[in-house]
Amino acid sequence: MPFSDTADFADADRGFIAALEPGVVQDATGKTVWDNDSYSFLRDPCPLSVNPSLWRQSQLTVKQGLYEIAPGFYQVRGLDLSNMTLIEGDTGVVVIDPLISTETAAAGLALYRAQRGNRPVTGLIYSHAHVDHFGGAMGVTTKEDVAAGRCPVLAPSGFLEHAVAENIYAGTAMARRAAYMYGAALPRGPKGQVGTGLGQTTSIGTTTLIDPTLDITHTGQEETIDGVRMVFQMTPGTEAPSEMNLYFPDRRILCMAENATHTLHNILTLRGALVRDPHVWSRYLTESINRYARNSDVVFSSHHWPMWGTDKIVEFLALQRDLYGYLNDQTLRLLNQGYVGSEIAEMMRLPPAITENWSTHGYYGSVSHNVKAIYQRYMGWFDGNPAHLWEHPPVESAKRHVDAMGGADEVLKKAQKAYDAGDYRWVTQMVNYVIFADPDNTKAKNMQASAFEQLAYGAENGTWRNFYLSGAYELRNGSFGTPTKANAQGMLSALTVDQAFDAISLFLDGPKAWDINVVTDWHFRDADNRVQRTELRNGVLIHYARTADDNLPAPDATVTLTRGAFAETMLAGANMQEAVLKGDISIDGNVAALKQLSGLFDKPNPNFAIVTP
Repeated sequence: MPFSDTADFADADRGFIAALEPGVVQDATGKTVWDNDSYSFLRDPCPLSVNPSLWRQSQLTVKQGLYEIAPGFYQVRGLDLSNMTLIEGDTGVVVIDPLISTETAAAGLALYRAQRGNRPVTGLIYSHAHVDHFGGAMGVTTKEDVAAGRCPVLAPSGFLEHAVAENIYAGTAMARRAAYMYGAALPRGPKGQVGTGLGQTTSIGTTTLIDPTLDITHTGQEETIDGVRMVFQMTPGTEAPSEMNLYFPDRRILCMAENATHTLHNILTLRGALVRDPHVWSRYLTESINRYARNSDVVFSSHHWPMWGTDKIVEFLALQRDLYGYLNDQTLRLLNQGYVGSEIAEMMRLPPAITENWSTHGYYGSVSHNVKAIYQRYMGWFDGNPAHLWEHPPVESAKRHVDAMGGADEVLKKAQKAYDAGDYRWVTQMVNYVIFADPDNTKAKNMQASAFEQLAYGAENGTWRNFYLSGAYELRNGSFGTPTKANAQGMLSALTVDQAFDAISLFLDGPKAWDINVVTDWHFRDADNRVQRTELRNGVLIHYARTADDNLPAPDATVTLTRGAFAETMLAGANMQEAVLKGDISIDGNVAALKQLSGLFDKPNPNFAIVTP
């Protein structure tokens, strides 16, 4: 690769105004939720323990401060995983994507105001339904300003549904795996976390969500907020199930959200998500080029740095488009020849024009795991071989493998030989059997950790590096848990009534509830007096809205409350009896029937094991 080419560094530095000094953000208790200064070691030459290409990418993504993209267009970078963009309007400033945490968003807004004046926030835009693009909402505006119409909130249609599905329904498992992916708990340094390829890491502050007040429903929809005219391109099924690009026709400026950044992105992110559609992604990028890029002088995204110049922009987007299209088409070509995902991942070679460009490298997504994701999208988890149809689960499989290879000591001898030969992939596979068969085998855990570290040091992909180093850290030191809290109160309080009951139904321990039948009405005072009927039967919690003339049988009990009280007691674990005594909740009918529900709902485990059984 052309390390002497410094064009990206020039673009990343262009328009710099001021940095946050020090580059540290704390919450109200003094806890550090963001520390960009911990990456100061990236100023040094690349060490042997980091892939030089990843080191270069981290040197670019670590840049921090307020930048001018064009007159009236500003970005705050390096204060979270994502960027926050601020566009000056007639009376205030419109914010696009307010980072993950209220604390980092507030710090970014304060940095802007220190340089540009104390302008009010007169609009808020969520480009898509991932938490790093809405979580800091209440750091830049308030629910009161939104309700009063002083700050409209725009989002693509389906935003709230997908934001909840990803961050609440599977939130605990995703947050735990995200701790591995983003390495937020890892030590920073040449042998530790150096970044994620998309940004440095995730902030660990307070996550919030303010409901959108205006849905963007179709490509070509035009809205003007505080004098800022915007045209929207809907791109569902690309980087997020609900996502949109923005074009500013009066300024010839294009925002690509997270659909085109300076890396190969994920078709299936390692933390878990719905599998994305690279074919659709490629088609929408073609539409972006033809409708907007050819009439643009500047392009910026919700991560990384902008680019200037129409020809340069078109070529950048075309390479991104070709990248996703090629991965999709070639994976399908090879799977139709009978190859399975793991085979295709080893066979895939990208065209020279793609591999020779920095922006297409797998710093965040990877060719290997994206190919497997495309295979999964079309073919599912099963590769068609009956031998893989009903394999033993990990622990039982491990015991049999270790026994077949002559016991743990013999496996470790073979693993050491492979380690000395540099075959670290085989080491991790062999030693994994020993760990799952005997979780207390310290020698096996240390060898596995060492192999993980060697794989990490060679990885160009930031998330692979973080996964390997996180596994090594937990094998040596025990679990670091989940630094970012799933199911944050700010998210829970934003749930609709239907979403709230969908969420609680996922915590029900079905076998415990097989023989319990309870019918309950839930009357929500702050949701147009909506009454939601729940029926618990056969281990399933069914729910639906009641109507005035539905003529249903009387419930066993009726609970009157607010959405907030429901979220606190049923989802966040607050004591319902205390809420009743305070008057936040009232119960009519058979209280004993309602009490049958207690003890039927699991609490998710944010510290579940990953590299051990």
